[in-house]
Amino acid sequence: MSKNIVMIGAGSIVFCKTLMSDILATPALADSEFALMDKDQPRLRRMEEFGQQMLKDNRLPGKVWATLDRKEAIKDADFVVNMIQVGGVEAFKIDYEVPLKYGVDQCVADSVGPGGVFRALRTIPVLVDIARDMQQLAKPEAIMLQYANPMGCNCFALGKATNVSFTGLCHGVQTTLDLIARYCEVPKDEISYVAGGINHMDWFIKLQHNGRDLYPQLREVFEKSEYYKNEKVRGEVFRHFGYFMTESTGHLSEYVPWFRKNQKALDLYCDEPAFGGESGAYYNWCKTIAEKYAEHDPLSFESTKIDHRSVEYCSYIIEAVATGKPFRFMGNVRNDGYITNLPPGCCVEVPTYADSTGLHPTTIGDLPAQCTAACLTNINVQTLAARAALEGDIENIVHAVAMDPLTSAVCTLKEIREMCCEMLEAQRQWLPHFKDKKIEPKPTITIPKDCKPVDVPIDPALAIGKRFSELIEQKTD
Repeated sequence: MSKNIVMIGAGSIVFCKTLMSDILATPALADSEFALMDKDQPRLRRMEEFGQQMLKDNRLPGKVWATLDRKEAIKDADFVVNMIQVGGVEAFKIDYEVPLKYGVDQCVADSVGPGGVFRALRTIPVLVDIARDMQQLAKPEAIMLQYANPMGCNCFALGKATNVSFTGLCHGVQTTLDLIARYCEVPKDEISYVAGGINHMDWFIKLQHNGRDLYPQLREVFEKSEYYKNEKVRGEVFRHFGYFMTESTGHLSEYVPWFRKNQKALDLYCDEPAFGGESGAYYNWCKTIAEKYAEHDPLSFESTKIDHRSVEYCSYIIEAVATGKPFRFMGNVRNDGYITNLPPGCCVEVPTYADSTGLHPTTIGDLPAQCTAACLTNINVQTLAARAALEGDIENIVHAVAMDPLTSAVCTLKEIREMCCEMLEAQRQWLPHFKDKKIEPKPTITIPKDCKPVDVPIDPALAIGKRFSELIEQKTD
């Protein structure tokens, strides 16, 4: 069943190669046409050549072509797969290094925190333009499969600003199920579950193996040091909140205020290498890959052989829409009542079905109160960051970063404003929608030692407090 599949950000070579291989490994999608689009012509042409070679070496029908023109790529598309990274490693360096100067130590820095907010500011305007191109040029039933981070914030903006059919895709649930299967010593494909929340803060509300609740066993193994050591942050949140979450220790430690706010917390919970909590783990990895790419073409080390599909949802969703055979996955969608105690219109990650009629998110009702509260802290940031990107509201940049759980545990409001100002000035080339706009400083107000407060009517509560203090002083005398 031939489909026109557009890959936006095809310069993301390894990821683009993975998704194309998955689709080519799907017999029902034989003879599909891939339109590759990116602004980086050398990378784009390499990916085009590699895609054509995959078709040839595996004796597959189909077509792969590339263009620098986004509108040309999207014309008559059935699916648009988005994997853009506006600003690349150069912008990512600023996302990580500037906050670190202010004490905000990020492990991943692409979905939350100052790094996530500024990546959203760079990405959302481009993402909305892609969606509008789809509305004008793609087939009426075209679907966007959205992979770009920050997932929650990007999808929040898509749901607010466009009517295009979309879902945001992540592999957190699949990989977490691998961990649960190993810890509980049961086959992954025999685990049944219900999960819901927001991207990277999805909670397993139900977790069963052949009708048996797996939670008692999972709680038991997480009390053992050899298991806990692998996932200290996720394990600690699980122990205190009662439900297991879908994000790994290093990344989850950025979403909450308890694990990266000082050296003591870092040493206790984030001392494992790389994505076990290491500072700048993802930036350092991306930098290393970029440096190696500058010397060697990564595709020169990749095999063109196609033998199986990865854990990514993309090919399975396209197959389900093409064939009508339903496929269940965790999708990031606009909250139209799917999680009833999270705000309408925010981005939620819920069980979703794909079939010949499109995408169908399911309702899971209320999350447990403590899980809702944790999600809301990040939804607040996403709301403000999306508003800043969509409306060009410069102050909402500061507000979004100020409400970030980790940043607010580390910085004062004045420091947050100064940090945002520095990041904005350093990233202006990727933020044209903030042209001629500046974050206004708020200088420190110096209070002389002999300064007396203005005489104003005393609030009754303050008056009671003052009187209580006087009584204590009298009793002490």
